[in-house]
Amino acid sequence: MNETTGAVRKNIWSRANEMASMALPERNRYVDFLRALSILAVVVGHWLVAAPYMKDGAVEGGHLLGILPWTQWLTWGFQVMPLFFLVGGFSNGMSWAATAQGGSYENWYSGRLQRLINPVLPLFLIWTLVAMFGTLAGIERGVVAMAAQLALIPVWFLSVYLMVAAVVPLTWRAWKRWGFASFWVMAAGAAAIDVASLRFGVPHVNFVNFGFVWLAIHQLGFAWSEGRLPPGRALLWGLGGLAALFLLVGLGPYPVAMIGVPGSDLSNSMPPTLALLALGIAQAGIALVLEPAGRRMLDNLRIWTGVVLVNGMIMTIYLWHLTAFVLVMVAAWLFGGIGLDVQPGSPSWWLARPLWFILYIAALFPLIMLFARYERAIKDSGEVPHWRLIVGLLLICAGLGATAAISIASPFGVTGVRLWLVALPFVGAAIAQFGPVHRLMPSQS
Repeated sequence: MNETTGAVRKNIWSRANEMASMALPERNRYVDFLRALSILAVVVGHWLVAAPYMKDGAVEGGHLLGILPWTQWLTWGFQVMPLFFLVGGFSNGMSWAATAQGGSYENWYSGRLQRLINPVLPLFLIWTLVAMFGTLAGIERGVVAMAAQLALIPVWFLSVYLMVAAVVPLTWRAWKRWGFASFWVMAAGAAAIDVASLRFGVPHVNFVNFGFVWLAIHQLGFAWSEGRLPPGRALLWGLGGLAALFLLVGLGPYPVAMIGVPGSDLSNSMPPTLALLALGIAQAGIALVLEPAGRRMLDNLRIWTGVVLVNGMIMTIYLWHLTAFVLVMVAAWLFGGIGLDVQPGSPSWWLARPLWFILYIAALFPLIMLFARYERAIKDSGEVPHWRLIVGLLLICAGLGATAAISIASPFGVTGVRLWLVALPFVGAAIAQFGPVHRLMPSQS
């Protein structure tokens, strides 16, 4: 068994090394490095803040940020989704600039949609079966719902990113015409929304900041792609963002934590606030100050191969890391709660973290082996009509957003699954002419 595992690892590394050696000299490897770093930081952060423990024979879902308030400061380093949108702006800007010279929006966006959604569909299918059979087996519906919602939390981010990517032709045009002013308009919009929500109590308006905040960071990615944020200027942006963040947290209504904390009246991330935008500006500035050193580091073929390896399975790692967490927790519970009798946040709990992380990685590794192949987009058809892309996108995003908000598990019905919710991404993909449902449909040719 060990020889087989070793051979698999060697084969994976060899393929990554071959791809790394073929990278064009002009490729900005630091972009790939930041993409991998941001996702891995999210994974580590999720594994760290989730702090379940046994109480009266049942597993309680503890949250480290609520148990140890000082750890909320750590989210300034672990909440790195702004870096992902920064990288997205760089990549989308470069790609769309080339496509706009003669390609079509339909081909450009359908490729991105497929690469991001193809890996999600197996996750949905597996957890639908888990929720369904768990309910039919008599497991308490609340437990099934909690496990399914926890495992599927990562999908919310994709719905936002897909929407941001969908409007790249518009935001790129705004960047080319107005430059940094296009960023400041978004930032001003985010500030106005927070004022309307927090000062005047306008209901639900804060959800508009899913657009303003992430689009603003995405515009900085455009600036980076055109060399408009060299290290000297980036340092000013980084320091300015950090100063603004301290002021917003210290003098404003914003909490320290950059993610939601149980019991808190305000979350900086769901939906995002001006404070999260300030964090994004600070992270972008600091990251770009470090770019020259980072690019020199990535000239080392071994380090660059590691980056290529991670990027080749990055969506699988992101989508399945909480499933691996759930599997380890279920195993611990089946063995009588072994390891879950330690008080979260205690010295013993911290000392045990490396062992738990090894278990999470061990549970994640076979999931990567099984599902990483879905990251390779398969073009099921020719050019997708514009209306199909839009309708498909809306259905997919509605399904992903609702999944993160209410879970696919249902407290009602025989199956215990909201089948209509599960169906949305599959139907949306079929309308956009890809995915398993589309492949089962009769040919239209």
